[in-house]
Amino acid sequence: QVQVVESGGGLVRPGGSLRLSCAASGFTLDYYAIAWFRQAPGKEREGVSCATHSMSYYADSVKGRFTISRDNAKNTVYLQMNSLKPEDTAVYYCATRRDYCSGYESSYDSWGQGTQVTVSS
Repeated sequence: QVQVVESGGGLVRPGGSLRLSCAASGFTLDYYAIAWFRQAPGKEREGVSCATHSMSYYADSVKGRFTISRDNAKNTVYLQMNSLKPEDTAVYYCATRRDYCSGYESSYDSWGQGTQVTVSS
């Protein structure tokens, strides 16, 4: 059974850092894309970043601050978030699909339950 589980959310002050993890089970990352989405209160869910084995993508709002990485040995994808801003506050989800990244949420097959990130002083 394909499953992804997020962890690592929490409360952090503006300018701080957090690292989110997305642990995959039931499949190996080699042939899958893993994406991070987020949903802030009252807003639609939006794509944040995505990585395949060879490419990575970022939303303009997080470029230069967030870094996505994959540890295939641990079957885990990480999202390192630096210089966090209050507008980064959201529930963060990871999702997976075969082969390549897509901006269409509906094309992702498996989703985690989400982890809350709150940036506040």
